[in-house]
Amino acid sequence: MAKRKRIRERGKVRFSEYFKELKEGDKVAIKPEKSVRVCFPERIHGITGTIIGKRGSNYVIKLKEINKEKTFIIPPIHLKKIKSMEK
Repeated sequence: MAKRKRIRERGKVRFSEYFKELKEGDKVAIKPEKSVRVCFPERIHGITGTIIGKRGSNYVIKLKEINKEKTFIIPPIHLKKIKSMEK
């Protein structure tokens, strides 16, 4: 069963979330949007990764699972950019 959204997050999803522009090399967290069909395994929910490219409107994300590096193709609505501390 899916968890519920908080009150402020309920309602329609903003269009800007669908067309979010991210750069290659950005760090992102994988956070599934509950109102849109999730198209990736549950084991990668909440994991952080790096963007290595773009395929159509989706992004190619490099993740590290235990000892292996894996790539997943994920729509931008399920990605949240992480602010880097480096300057």
